[in-house]
Amino acid sequence: MEFDVVIVGAGPAGLSAACKLMQQAEAAGQELSVCVVEKGSEVGAHILSGAILETRALDELFPDWAERGAPLNTPVTQDQILLLHNQQRALKLPNWMVPKTLHNEGNYIISLGNLCRWLAEQAEALGVEIFPGFAASEVLYREDGSVKGIATGDMGVGRNGEANDSYMPGMELHTKYTLFAEGCRGHLGKELYQRFALDRDADCQHYGLGIKELWDIEPSKHSPGLVLHGTGWPLSDGTSGGFFLYHGDNNQVVAGLIVDLNYSNPHLSPFDEFQRLKHHPALAQYLEGGKRVAYGARAIAKGGFNALPKMTFPGGLLIGCNAGTLNFAKIKGTHTAMKSGLLAAEAVFEALRQGDSGGNELLAYSERFKASWLYEELHSSRNFGPALHKFGQVLGGAFNFIDQNLFGGKLPIRLRDNVPDHAQMKQAALCPRIVYPKPDGVLSFDKLSSVFLSNTNHVEDQPCHLQLLDPDVPMQHNLPRFHEPAQRYCPAGVYEVIQEEAGKRLQINAQNCLHCKTCDIKDPAQNIRWIAPEGGGGPSYPNM
Repeated sequence: MEFDVVIVGAGPAGLSAACKLMQQAEAAGQELSVCVVEKGSEVGAHILSGAILETRALDELFPDWAERGAPLNTPVTQDQILLLHNQQRALKLPNWMVPKTLHNEGNYIISLGNLCRWLAEQAEALGVEIFPGFAASEVLYREDGSVKGIATGDMGVGRNGEANDSYMPGMELHTKYTLFAEGCRGHLGKELYQRFALDRDADCQHYGLGIKELWDIEPSKHSPGLVLHGTGWPLSDGTSGGFFLYHGDNNQVVAGLIVDLNYSNPHLSPFDEFQRLKHHPALAQYLEGGKRVAYGARAIAKGGFNALPKMTFPGGLLIGCNAGTLNFAKIKGTHTAMKSGLLAAEAVFEALRQGDSGGNELLAYSERFKASWLYEELHSSRNFGPALHKFGQVLGGAFNFIDQNLFGGKLPIRLRDNVPDHAQMKQAALCPRIVYPKPDGVLSFDKLSSVFLSNTNHVEDQPCHLQLLDPDVPMQHNLPRFHEPAQRYCPAGVYEVIQEEAGKRLQINAQNCLHCKTCDIKDPAQNIRWIAPEGGGGPSYPNM
């Protein structure tokens, strides 16, 4: 199939780009064919974020978003920042001590999945073709090496690699330009990074694992618009991260924990740290008497400005979290992803309007990016993450207060952090074991019951999409050195060490996979490769 533009991923970046392309075509009276492929069973099925939305990019795309019925129903009314000293005590920071980037006046508590569903409706009304349930599995190249599109994966292939009765071959989508908006650690994006050396001049990317739950709580405990952020207990021993609890609409709150994936103790389990966190009175006061109704997890790219790759290559662009545009100083990536999509759409449309036949490198995108508020915002917070990594939460937080509040992010220094997250892990024998309390089924839960709430499902008879580059590494390398940390860093119970008569082996329960990409990031041997499973598989988040 032939299109002018193909977009991989129906997240905020991809859908914003699609809408902007068609808006420009409509204004110019020009015909344009735009296609979006989405591996989730529907738009929004794989979308997970906190989420607090800064409307800056949405205001540019649809100034009349309120009249159009955009699902922004809960404005932020109150900000609180908490430091948890231990499992009982918490200190609330006064507003003047909070970095400006963490103030949320004028923002909205939303479901990002529902915003993407709404954006998809706007895109389709403009003439965009959206194909949910089709996973982009391969990048296609022209003879000159430029990207000419993507191929979707075959469906109905058995675990043995043979076609079964439901076999349907994938499609090749040929296009003038391809926008890759797969989200954090996109598997096609990884290939493009390597093929075109896109990160050659960038610092290494850093990641966090975000775990989120949606709760129905008692109406008397609900304060629509209340935003809590915090850090401290239960994370310790140099493990950094932070929690959030947002009061949305309909007597619901979202609670979550982000654990930076540069942690060193292989005994640590981000999932169990979150379950323990919910027993702290600062969170339990809202959750007790409530009911957990949804669960999910996703890695985020938090390297910021210093880790931004070259986003242009012949025939395409990297946009959104596939390029790492999240602003970790704000703990927000939606408005930045959307803006990168708008800039990409402007650069692509200008080239096509001038008769470009495709396959070129759109250097105009880089110029637009550097002249945008997106570049300015990311540049001003370039030291935020490295400061926390280098100096810790207290001294790093003090540095960020000075940098952001007193100097507006314009201190004439640039902190660097070039040790990859997976290389930070220490040997298990050198680290204290962590004994986690058993879940009580009231505030804390086990992994399998949590995965059930994510509505995760994959066709069972298909090749495993979690590939071991060397099948011997888990037992011969990771187990003796690191007590095989995949058992603990995976928030879905995908990896288990099984004792059999012949010895121990690593079992991969791919059916449970939430597509969070943590294994692809944190495996100390970098031996796990995440590839797209059959389209439509994975979680099916209703309103995360």
